[in-house]
Amino acid sequence: MLQSLSSYRIFYTVAKTQNISKAAKELYISQPAISKSIQKLEESLGCELFRRSSRGVLLTEEGELLFTHVSSAFETLTLGEDKLKNSLELGVGHLKIGVSSTLCKYMLLPYLKDFTKRYPHINISIVCQSTNESLQMLEENKIDIGLIARPENQKTLNFSNVAEIEDIFVATEAYLNVLNARGISSDAILQHSTLMLLDKHNMTRQYIDDYLQENKIETRDLIEVSTMDLLIDFAKTNLGVACVIRQFVQNELANKELLEIPLGFPIHKREIGFAYKNTLKPSKSLELFIDFYQNFHPGE
Repeated sequence: MLQSLSSYRIFYTVAKTQNISKAAKELYISQPAISKSIQKLEESLGCELFRRSSRGVLLTEEGELLFTHVSSAFETLTLGEDKLKNSLELGVGHLKIGVSSTLCKYMLLPYLKDFTKRYPHINISIVCQSTNESLQMLEENKIDIGLIARPENQKTLNFSNVAEIEDIFVATEAYLNVLNARGISSDAILQHSTLMLLDKHNMTRQYIDDYLQENKIETRDLIEVSTMDLLIDFAKTNLGVACVIRQFVQNELANKELLEIPLGFPIHKREIGFAYKNTLKPSKSLELFIDFYQNFHPGE
């Protein structure tokens, strides 16, 4: 583009008003400044754009051709400004959240239910994946925020704890009766049962593997699954002992559909929270979500 946007704004306004005096008032600049700008534009383009008349100025044939394209450009800019203004007034935006399928179902949904009521014009995208994958996508700026277990290294992250979770081992009474009939004592259940765990890509699995190794618990039969829901369902069907999160089997424990396996060494609780990069300025949508979850109390 040979000329600045301001030169074309002056040309556009003069052509629209057909009067330099009116254009000066509309643009809040002096008439000589407008005349000088038009003169420079004509010299730069190598043609006359306006003809003076008794009532003001009229576009030449060349001016008409230029005005067709300039007016289209400024109408597009005006439309963009109007849409942006409307977007800001309505709170339109987009938020991309990374979360495991387990945390999505049991922890994220209550937040989203209230957040979308308050901000209905913010579009939410959910990327269901492991905590490790969410951390990678945060690093690569592919998601705005993740609901994850507290990572060991969080130098580039702002992490806000929203809940504590506790891992436990559970099985049905029928399955435990089978083990008891085989003469397996309660303190040896993990070593002699079919143990059901999340797959190795999951941070929960890595945490449990560390627990088993630290306490020198060697497992024999192992079933790996991809979701916590499958672990719970498999445990209910007497397939073995499942490692699950206590908060997600409260009903099953209360009605004794599942029983907790006593452990000689308890598994330490873990923190779950929202994390986003501290090296980037949050978008307006992310700022609203951060403010929301910092003041949100599930169940209230």
